Amino acid sequence: MAASSLIQPVILAGGSGVRLWPLSRPWRPKPFVRLVGDRTLLQETVDRFAAPQVFAPPLLICNRSHRFLVAEQLQQMEVKPLAIVLEPALRNTAAAATTAALFLAGDNPDALLLLAPSDHTVRDRQGLAEAIALAAPAALQGRIVTFGASPQHAETGYGYIRQGEPLAGCPGCHAIDRFVEKPDLATAQSYLASGGYVWNSGMFLLTARRLVEEMERHEPAIVSACRDALAGAKADEDFLRLDEDAFKAQPSIPFDKAVMERTSDGAVVPIDIGWSDVGSWEALHQVAAKDASGNLVEGAVVAVDSRNSYLRSDTLPVAALGLDGIAVVVSDDAILVCPLDRSQDLRSLVDVLAGDPRYACLVAERSAGGDN
Repeated sequence: MAASSLIQPVILAGGSGVRLWPLSRPWRPKPFVRLVGDRTLLQETVDRFAAPQVFAPPLLICNRSHRFLVAEQLQQMEVKPLAIVLEPALRNTAAAATTAALFLAGDNPDALLLLAPSDHTVRDRQGLAEAIALAAPAALQGRIVTFGASPQHAETGYGYIRQGEPLAGCPGCHAIDRFVEKPDLATAQSYLASGGYVWNSGMFLLTARRLVEEMERHEPAIVSACRDALAGAKADEDFLRLDEDAFKAQPSIPFDKAVMERTSDGAVVPIDIGWSDVGSWEALHQVAAKDASGNLVEGAVVAVDSRNSYLRSDTLPVAALGLDGIAVVVSDDAILVCPLDRSQDLRSLVDVLAGDPRYACLVAERSAGGDN
């Protein structure tokens, strides 16, 4: 593949660090934590797109308070990115995607962008590469292609896609009949029972030109704010700092809602690649390597007569007796104990901690030395 036709990975390294507390925090959210294997999720994502014959060097979009985490983890991998663009405020994935497309469109408006969250896991990398190859012809024809994972259960934390008819001339691609962002449990159960629905993986392949066109059609205020933020951006060593006032002058909307729920040009490639967004301790337990009793045991942990549990301690010794379906996670300053099937509700617990003066420091953003 010629250099000009390389796919441009755009790695979205944002997030507030709530759903995998206490290991994930606002100052070190999920992408920057080692949760599966020896690398962080960000490093795994970067390495997933490291084939130089297919992919260009990655463009990373992250919050300015995480800039040194990003730079350090890329340096550990000896990866030189195209750029690290710093967002001065949290404005969700529509802003990040639009910023990336505008940044790239100046040189090549028809560049293929692969929007990829930095906090997901993929077991079958070759399967993902094959799916991207199937998606590329449709994306070059102006489609906005996502990748749909086969649903394993009625999950309320994922978006759902109903597959339509196959696209002519694009084997493996289907039109999108319907795109639904995070339904309630009853709706998710009905989707699972009816068949024909897949989970939205959050990865999208499209040209820079099409992304900007769709955003201008549906959310022109975001395009205007991102364009102004780039116009006022300042280079700072290895980083590009977006203009703060301009960037903040836009709503906070996911790309899924801004475009995918509205567009008539959506397409989906079904995938079966062991994908997960590891959005809870239960989800992480599902993808982790477990012992014969179904336990993930890591760190200073001794488990006796326990099964189907996630048991991890990075500090204090943990002795677990007779547990079933429980998460016990010990960090350097906090301990979480909860049923795995309640871990999707962790945000409510974090909200309680945030409102308690004794424990707010365990969940609040640290600003010292990190915001500038």
